[in-house]
Amino acid sequence: MITFSNVTKKYGDNIALDNVSIDIDAGDFVFLVGPSGAGKSTFIKLMLHEIEADSGRIQVGDYDVTALSNREIPQLRRKIGIVFQDFRLLPRKTVFENVAFAMEILHRSRRSIKRRVPQVLRLVGIEDKAKRYPQELSAGEQQRVAIARAIINNPKVLIADEPTGNLDPNTADGIMQLLDEINMTGTTIVMVTHAKDIVDKMNKRVVAIDEGRIARDSFGQYGYDEADIFYEGVFDDD
Repeated sequence: MITFSNVTKKYGDNIALDNVSIDIDAGDFVFLVGPSGAGKSTFIKLMLHEIEADSGRIQVGDYDVTALSNREIPQLRRKIGIVFQDFRLLPRKTVFENVAFAMEILHRSRRSIKRRVPQVLRLVGIEDKAKRYPQELSAGEQQRVAIARAIINNPKVLIADEPTGNLDPNTADGIMQLLDEINMTGTTIVMVTHAKDIVDKMNKRVVAIDEGRIARDSFGQYGYDEADIFYEGVFDDD
């Protein structure tokens, strides 16, 4: 589903990613971790073709991202859902309208929007909030709206950028359970996080980036062993 082959990206003299190679299979749930400046944001931006690699090849689904024309870039991004830490909801639109907006920009029919949006709101557990505005919702509810908007067009890949960063632990657990359920439908999830407790609870694949290189790529929880020595600093707050 996602392949980086010998990818390097520099910003001037700073090497953001250094000859990175990695395969993420369809249906994987991958935590992308690392200290600030390690290369996590660059990894995501390269996937979305927001920036271009200096060398190497990137494949996302059927798209050779490193060879896309300007006309093909929007097509790639329509296959990828994105959830942000700060929600990025439209304050003057209701919950229904925020989620529907993602379908409207793809020129979906009004009939399909009326059918699909309630289904997704039900899936994320906020069907009773459809007529509310973002400022009337809790942080956890706002994040559920953001997730609904991200998956409304059935993306093959979901990028979650610190989706629990503004949430209390109980609310964060609920969001992670929801993401896990979405993953079980076959959606590939790449989640950037600093939350070591969440990584340990979820027991998924963990890819750690440090100084632009893949420092660790493994599965499972991490107890008090050499992994904890490595993770000191990796999960420090920005």
